[in-house]
Amino acid sequence: MEKMCAIPHTDGPARYTVNAFTGSAFVEMTDSGRFEIRMQYPVLGMQNAEKRCFVRTEVYDRLLKAADLLPRGYRFRILDAWRPFALQHEIYEIYSARIIRDFHLEEKSRGEQEAVISGFVSDPVYDRECPPVHTTGGAVDLTIVDDTGEELDMGTGFDAFTDRTCTDYYENGGDEKVRENRRLLYHVMTSAGFVNLPSEWWHFDYGDRFWGYYSQKPVMYEGVFTKGEINGGEYGER
Repeated sequence: MEKMCAIPHTDGPARYTVNAFTGSAFVEMTDSGRFEIRMQYPVLGMQNAEKRCFVRTEVYDRLLKAADLLPRGYRFRILDAWRPFALQHEIYEIYSARIIRDFHLEEKSRGEQEAVISGFVSDPVYDRECPPVHTTGGAVDLTIVDDTGEELDMGTGFDAFTDRTCTDYYENGGDEKVRENRRLLYHVMTSAGFVNLPSEWWHFDYGDRFWGYYSQKPVMYEGVFTKGEINGGEYGER
């Protein structure tokens, strides 16, 4: 496989509130030749986990474009997409404690702790105009599966809590194969219009506030906090 350009270093996103909400519909993604749906939070036993995979229509269209850029026989494995607000709250409560432990933050102030935690999981603020990005349907967590059905080695697992999850970590040395695998994921996704969360190699955004911040465009998607809003409300599948 041809070597790809280096992943640029990017700082984490700041608060961004320039909005122009579209009311875009949701699409349910299912297994296909291009995608495997393996939602991880049901596997991890989260009480509020969502088994079905929902994304906004524009996100789905761009995932199709990104899949077309993968090597022949490769496909995406979707690990997480839209989350109900209750799941976001549950994840934050569980993962905050783990992050404080793993990064040895016990003696730090709450503000210092939250600065590290926010790089891995969004604070579950009940604010539809500035919500956790996964509640919008604009954020997707994914990796790549090769033509033998194996996930490419990305250096860490999904939802690991270590500085090695930073997307550009292996640009500074280390395993060359991992570096090329991360570059492949990063470049096919950004070429299709997504932006990456720099602290997580698996996390990409379109239309939400992270995308708005990095693209300097108005945010398209507000928070949608329950599946009932998708199935029966104004965001129902069309």
